[in-house]
Amino acid sequence: MTIAGLRRELPLCPINDKLDIAAFVMFGDVEITVAAARDLLEKAPEFDIILTPEAKSIPLAYEMSRQSGKPYIVARKGMKLYMTDPIEVAVKSITTANVQHLFISSEEADRLMGRRVMIVDDVISTGESLKAVEALIAKSGGTVACKVAVLAEGDAAQRDDIIFLEPLPLFFKED
Repeated sequence: MTIAGLRRELPLCPINDKLDIAAFVMFGDVEITVAAARDLLEKAPEFDIILTPEAKSIPLAYEMSRQSGKPYIVARKGMKLYMTDPIEVAVKSITTANVQHLFISSEEADRLMGRRVMIVDDVISTGESLKAVEALIAKSGGTVACKVAVLAEGDAAQRDDIIFLEPLPLFFKED
C-alpha cells in the first residue's frame, strides 16, 4: 500500500479463523514516520500538545512534536515509580489479548489541563484506545483538538471524527 507517498508491503496477521489484519509497524521506518508526521500535521487543526498511547505510535508522536515544535506526552501501559498521583484508564484493543491500562502522572495531567490536545496513534481500528486516551484528557481537564492516525482500519475509515492518511482494509476469510 502507499502511505504518505511511500510504498510499503504489509504482512497479514490472523486475528481469528474468519479475519486477518494487515500489520503496520512504524518502528525503525524513519522515512515513513517523517512523511506521515508531515502529512498529518498538514491536515490537523490548531493544537497545544500531543498525547499518544504507548508504544507503536511513540515515534510518530515524537516526529510530530519535532516538526510542530509542540510537546508530547506518552500514556504509559504500566505504572512507573516516578509517577506521582497517576491517572489511570482501562483499554481493550483488538491487537492485545487482555485489558490494558494507560497511565499519566499528575504532572502530565497538569500539562493537559486547559489545553487543546491532539491524540496521535498509528492505526485506529475499533477506537477503544482512542476512548481511553480521551478519558485521560477529560480527567485532566484538557480538550480533544483532534484524533489523528496514519491508518484507519475497517469501519474506522468511515468515521468523521478522525483524521487519517489511508484506509486499511480488513481481510475476511471464506469458509
